[in-house]
Amino acid sequence: MKTSLLRLPEVIKRTGKSRSSIYAGINDGTFVTPIKIGPRSIAFVEKEVDGWIQNRITESRSVVEVS
Repeated sequence: MKTSLLRLPEVIKRTGKSRSSIYAGINDGTFVTPIKIGPRSIAFVEKEVDGWIQNRITESRSVVEVS
């Protein structure tokens, strides 16, 4: 099975989050951890980003409104 890596601009596009909120989420543990691909480069594992997106969808659909 092939693993794909995503660079930050693609992660921003897919998640709708800003660069700063992605980094804040990384720091507080609410977003996936990137991997280092070079001395000054990071990338995100595509499956992990897709899983994070799916979790947000699942969480938002499972919220029960209280009347």
